[in-house]
Amino acid sequence: MPTSRRDFLRSASAVSLAACAPVWRRAGDQVDVVIRGGTVFDGSLTSTGIEADVALNGGRVVGIGRRLAETGRLEVDAKGQAVAPGFVDVHSHGDGSLFADPNAESVIRQGITTIVVGQDGSSRGPRTATDEDSDSVTLKAFFDTADKLPTAVNVASMVGLGTVRGVVMGNENRPATPDELARMVALVEQALTEGACGASTGLEYTPGAFAPLSELIALSRPLAHRRLPYSTHMRNEDDQLLEAIDESIAVARGAGCPLQIAHLKTQGPRNWGKLDEVFARVAATRAAGIDAAFDRYPYLAYQTGLSNLFPVWARDGKTEQFLQRLDDPATASRIRAYAEERAALIGGWHNVQISGVNNAADKSTEGMRLDDVATSRGMAPYDTAVAMLKANRGSVGMVGFAMSEENLERILTHPQGMVCSDGGSLAVSGPARSGHPHPRGAGSFARVLARYVRERKVLTLGAAIHKMSALPASRCRLDGRGQLRVGAMGDVTVFDPATVADTATFADPFQYAVGITAVFVNGSMALLHGERGARTGRAVRVASA
Repeated sequence: MPTSRRDFLRSASAVSLAACAPVWRRAGDQVDVVIRGGTVFDGSLTSTGIEADVALNGGRVVGIGRRLAETGRLEVDAKGQAVAPGFVDVHSHGDGSLFADPNAESVIRQGITTIVVGQDGSSRGPRTATDEDSDSVTLKAFFDTADKLPTAVNVASMVGLGTVRGVVMGNENRPATPDELARMVALVEQALTEGACGASTGLEYTPGAFAPLSELIALSRPLAHRRLPYSTHMRNEDDQLLEAIDESIAVARGAGCPLQIAHLKTQGPRNWGKLDEVFARVAATRAAGIDAAFDRYPYLAYQTGLSNLFPVWARDGKTEQFLQRLDDPATASRIRAYAEERAALIGGWHNVQISGVNNAADKSTEGMRLDDVATSRGMAPYDTAVAMLKANRGSVGMVGFAMSEENLERILTHPQGMVCSDGGSLAVSGPARSGHPHPRGAGSFARVLARYVRERKVLTLGAAIHKMSALPASRCRLDGRGQLRVGAMGDVTVFDPATVADTATFADPFQYAVGITAVFVNGSMALLHGERGARTGRAVRVASA
């Protein structure tokens, strides 16, 4: 043990933990939790880890140091383990199942302690009281419900600009009137006042796809003085990728706010070579004073709706109108040509895997490739896709295999790149087991640690932790999270660097990550050696500037 406090601070400084000096108490003082003897990473990019104890009390980190004198009501032996800030999923769809299953099993079991929802232009508020899928009318109501459950993980939310447009204008493909635009801006302001941590768009989805640049700029201006990001699922991620990047930059420049490019990808082999130009545009944007960054999940396939392979103009209006256009002689051939080309872009219909349906007669197709479904039915793949859309009222989920491993590694290792799941919460049983989803909801964060740190060695352990904790937390102004320092919130993940791994696959997505030893949420045990603790997550409301 160091002979003096000065000696301790000197030794800690050498390994990047000088800012985490222990809280000195009388010998025998008791705290809620002491995590003993692990290699502690503080979440900073330069952290290389130091052997130390971590003390938690009253929901916060109260001590970090070698052989702390405090005793814990719960003591965790972390020798040989990494001790990191709880992971922050900067792009999550956990709000889709959170109320039905607040345990968030696959999330906690990846070491994630905070999720940022309200993504791709869709949020739980503001919504109209008549929305069929509405659990809440405002973001405030959503946050309040999350607190009352409570949830197992902390929940922050963006405000979805597609949701805002839908409340005011429905699913109409037209410009907003001045009055409608003013109403939309007011709804964005309200959501930010209620604690939203940014605004999101899903410009490949309706009704967000109908929003012109001027509308996106106007709705994003309230972000500027709050220093919150405009997070965009861009209008295109393949043949018009660079044009979509330019539009995203134009929104951030026009609004004066940070830019977050959601799940950055170059989709389809003919677009893989565009990544250098994407990075050049990001660098030029940052040089011009705009804080541009991006996130990505560690897989080569994406998940969306099957209808996304069909033209935006065909999806104008209500579902019934879309389905009618599929058979209308005036539109059917144009729609078919577009969808066939979209499928060809990613390598054909075999690269489309069905992830979820509502129609009971189609349940057997979940997890199948669409061309195999077509063969089993004696139909052409496009006709099969149309038949399934009709039978499921337009609601068919798909996984598309379209990306490059080399590009994925370059995105993950880029200084402005951070890790996300872009997935929901899964469970091996209960209401969170549904369909045949992408494995990213169960494996993303563990997969980065296993494949890209341990196996491929393209990231150091400290850099990966930074991209999973401090970097995304600071991006969304989640103060006190994503860091291991005295005074920070008691969100901590303990894992074995030698064994942590994802087990979920595209064939079997309902499998939890392994190698996550312990998870603490707001200072309380959420997971320890596979056993679940109490749900102590809370809504994270960002203070409105």
